Order: sequence, then structure tokens, then C-alpha cells
Amino acid sequence: MPQMPKRVKFRKNQRGKVKGNATRGNYVAFGEYGLQALEGGWLSAEAIEAGRVTASHYMRGEGRLYIRVFPHKSVTAIPLETRMGKGKGEPEYWAAVIKPGLILFEVAGIPEASARNCLARVAYKMPFKCKLVARRPNI
Repeated sequence: MPQMPKRVKFRKNQRGKVKGNATRGNYVAFGEYGLQALEGGWLSAEAIEAGRVTASHYMRGEGRLYIRVFPHKSVTAIPLETRMGKGKGEPEYWAAVIKPGLILFEVAGIPEASARNCLARVAYKMPFKCKLVARRPNI
């Protein structure tokens, strides 16, 4: 089942703009390899769930998967062929706001070749370009 907040203060959000690059969450913190977004946009809860299922199928219980994004934003839509007016539509799905450079998924406890294949499969499910990044050594 896709992720969503337990409760929110307001059920309908404004759209907003995705401006600039990610300044937080832009390095591999928990695992050894991560999947970094190269473009900005909205990532639906269904897409996050598809990536999670793909990664867990590939890893088969080995290693650990970290999901670094959560869908906090409600995206509304009005029914098709509805006349203008009558207010804003109902929440249709939940999405995470993604800025370029944000780490989406991380894996740990599996070899590099396996992590590369796993994250390549996850990247295929994402609606924007992604790249594989490794944890930087602590200096």
C-alpha cells in the first residue's frame, strides 16, 4: 500500500514551484550506495512503492534498503468533463517534492555490482533521470 501521512493540518495544498537544487538530503547517509535525482518534480507515492517492491525483489532479503523520501504533498484533481468553477478538486494522490540532487533510495550490505543493478532497476521506475552515487569516505 502506498505511503501517506497519518494526518495533515490542511488536506489541500497549493502547487508551489520546485526551484534550485537540494541542500539537504543530497548525500548518502545510511547505506553504501544511493540513487540521486538529477531533475526536479513530484514523485508519487505509487512510484516510491514501485521502487521499493523492485529493490526488495532484487535483493531477496539480503542487505538493507533505505527510502529517503516521503510523500507529504496532496495533489488534487477535478473529474473529467467538469465545468469551470465549483472550487478545487479532491485529493487524488500523495507526492514527494523532489529537488535535483536529492537522494531517493539507499542500499547497504550488498556488493557494488549488485547494488548497481538493483538501483538501475529502481531508476527505471522513477519519472525523472537518476544516477548512482557512492558514500564518500570520511576524511
